[in-house]
Amino acid sequence: MLQRKFDKVVKHYFPDAKDAKDTSIHYLGRMQIEHELDISRVLMATSVCSDDINVPSTTFFNVLFGPFIMGGLGGLPFAGKTGMTAFAHHIPDDGSAFIFYGPHIGITLEGELGKMYRPRQEETGNSCGALMLALSRLQDSEYKPVLNDDDYQQMKLEENLLPYRDQILDSNNQAKAITEATYDIINKKIHEHISTCRDEFPVNKVTLLGGIIINTDYGLDDYFDARNFEVIDLRSL
Repeated sequence: MLQRKFDKVVKHYFPDAKDAKDTSIHYLGRMQIEHELDISRVLMATSVCSDDINVPSTTFFNVLFGPFIMGGLGGLPFAGKTGMTAFAHHIPDDGSAFIFYGPHIGITLEGELGKMYRPRQEETGNSCGALMLALSRLQDSEYKPVLNDDDYQQMKLEENLLPYRDQILDSNNQAKAITEATYDIINKKIHEHISTCRDEFPVNKVTLLGGIIINTDYGLDDYFDARNFEVIDLRSL
């Protein structure tokens, strides 16, 4: 009953979102049937936020090798080209590569985006915490992030979001807007790193699934709003 209520709330903001575990099964099936990939020899990489709430979101983690973790705060692929190269070198013989990526956002049953009830907590907390922190700072027109070793990932995340500041602040839902902007950043960087590192891959194809993870209440299934599913032929890059 509660899951059905969440379904209605989630789809108000993300009409194409589907149960995250069902999404996993759907795309694993497409990989096998449409693209004839042997999923028993697929190494998975993720570029999702390091937030612990994202670990149980999909069943990919239970089926595929890995994950090789590329993402940091906000889901940006902080492992960079070196990480992409290392991932390429770890692919099983005669296997394939799969990269799952994107930011996440919480939602409450009351329809508040950017918040969620975490396990064993009575009050709501931010999700994604890094993005909601960035949003609160970007709302100050004078603010500019300063890169430093002690908080490098957060500052770098905010630096990447600066070009989107007006777009985010002009939105009717700033929490959703900053999440959408972060997806665009991650999607672009993943494609750039694959193109730069294409000669490091011992395989010809890399499968990508990008989108937005939508966190619901503890004990309920999360949702996933898929934005990009593709099998890249590295020989064409």
